[in-house]
Amino acid sequence: MAPRRKFYVVWNGYATGVFDSWEECQLQVKGYPDARYKSFDSQEAAVEAYRGDPVQEMGILKAIASHDANPVVNYAAIPGITLDAIAVDAACSRNPGPVEYQGVWVRTGQRIFHVGPLPGGTNNIGEYLAIVHALALLKRRGRPDIPIYSDSRTARAWVRNRVAKTTLAPTAQNTEIFRLLNNANEWLRNNTFTNPILTWDTPQWGEIPADFGRK
Repeated sequence: MAPRRKFYVVWNGYATGVFDSWEECQLQVKGYPDARYKSFDSQEAAVEAYRGDPVQEMGILKAIASHDANPVVNYAAIPGITLDAIAVDAACSRNPGPVEYQGVWVRTGQRIFHVGPLPGGTNNIGEYLAIVHALALLKRRGRPDIPIYSDSRTARAWVRNRVAKTTLAPTAQNTEIFRLLNNANEWLRNNTFTNPILTWDTPQWGEIPADFGRK
């Protein structure tokens, strides 16, 4: 059987872009300070990753590889927690108000992505966007096995139903929130996923690792 063809994204090198051979990729990264590159199994995945956020693309790879890092909380000592997972959370100072969300790697506490603050949002919307953001990122990385933890029952229900059932009214202030909501709804309609979306058991385990610490 012929070896599977690989495609290579170079985000930081002598030249950047998508390359269809390791030899071409190596020419761009060998000897280049802080070179950033990654292989993909298809041209489509490589192009999508190149058009995305390289910080996120590289961040999840580093997080998955950092098995020896020491988390702030020793979650390994707590029965029932899957360490190789992404935990997501959101924070909103008012309702509606500025909202931000993030995802972190449970084992190490390393932040993988962060968005916001965005004006005119709600906590439920932030929690929903965080789950969908994690799902899309894991799909790009080809990791259908990685679970996602959330402590929001509402956000998890919205994802199951593949639409955000928010009562928030669109305004001139929250245009970006609704753009992200529409993108998230569309992604769920057009994609399948097998990543388990798990409930973070706050009473037993404490605050979710992605918590912003503002309660």
